[in-house]
Amino acid sequence: MGAQRVTERFAELYGAPPQGVWAAPGRVNLIGEHTDYNDGFVMPFALPHRTLAAVSRRDDGLLRLHSADVGGEVVELRLDALAPGTDHGWTAYPAGVVWALIEAGHEITGADVHLSSTVPTGAGLSSSAALEVVVALALNDLYDLGLERWRLARLCQRAENVYVGAPTGIMDQTASACCEEGHALFLDTRDLSQRQIPFDLAAEGLRLLVVDTQVEHAHSGGEYGKRRAGCEKGAALLGVDALRDIPHAGLDAALARLGDEEEVVRLVRHVVTEDHRVERVVGLLRAGETRAIGPVLTEGHASLRDDFRVSCRELDLVVDTALAHGALGARMTGGGFGGSAIVLAEATDVDALTKAIEEAFTAAGLTTPRVFEATPSPGAHPLS
Repeated sequence: MGAQRVTERFAELYGAPPQGVWAAPGRVNLIGEHTDYNDGFVMPFALPHRTLAAVSRRDDGLLRLHSADVGGEVVELRLDALAPGTDHGWTAYPAGVVWALIEAGHEITGADVHLSSTVPTGAGLSSSAALEVVVALALNDLYDLGLERWRLARLCQRAENVYVGAPTGIMDQTASACCEEGHALFLDTRDLSQRQIPFDLAAEGLRLLVVDTQVEHAHSGGEYGKRRAGCEKGAALLGVDALRDIPHAGLDAALARLGDEEEVVRLVRHVVTEDHRVERVVGLLRAGETRAIGPVLTEGHASLRDDFRVSCRELDLVVDTALAHGALGARMTGGGFGGSAIVLAEATDVDALTKAIEEAFTAAGLTTPRVFEATPSPGAHPLS
């Protein structure tokens, strides 16, 4: 659904055209998984898939929400009744953003919102962050709040952590808010410093495929939270603020200090080596050695599979099949337990790789995955 259709649907729902339409993208993470809540490094880029929001202000303390994707009637909420834990449906994400803005001291008096999205849900591509960021940007503009993009991302993260109850890091919201077309975002999640790294695969005869396994995951569930708690335990045992503070050169010594804490050892080893992989990829891309990042991506998958233990049968099948058929590198992307994998390949190999992956899923009796090309796209922005 494009901007015109979103505008028309808004008018049908609310009786007048919206004051504006905004867009925010999903993201794919090139490298740097489960490092963001450890104050580490990440490297996402924005997808062309995006969430659109048609929005108008209200002055009566009401928030009215409608989604073209969910359907049903308009949901009406009172701003003075918004509170964490009161909503467990899709409306918790936009409502949580409004709650976070108000909690931060910004005067929001209400809004009418109509949403439509092409970001696949449950695929590890940050559909929830796109939903949060597009609402935050719309309200920032409509209420002249003057908040920088990184501050909007922080507020959206707080909405998801506290209001929704999902213990996510800052990467997804920052990627949706701050990415630039044709670039990957090298983000230090400790101080939120950013560097846009040129990432034009087409110019080099390369493609990055996203393979959506159609296996859904849920961040609010216990496994994601267990990994985060384990990382925090590792940092406490090692006497550092976050695992980011363990240098790669000192990893062996740090692991020795953890003794028989086998689960914590695995988590620490992944985070420290993954931070190092992000830095390696940045260095290779800046040196123009794009093909050389392939093995680093594959190393990252092995670490997520064996140490962090967040892969699954379907993700491993994508990676193994892609590598066996000539891919330069492949790995799961996102939180894990399902979702998507990425495959770096020569442009001439894309059709054969796609066919091989689909055939492998069929042979294994699995649902055919969705495969599409990931093109670095713009971050959140107004459309009208």
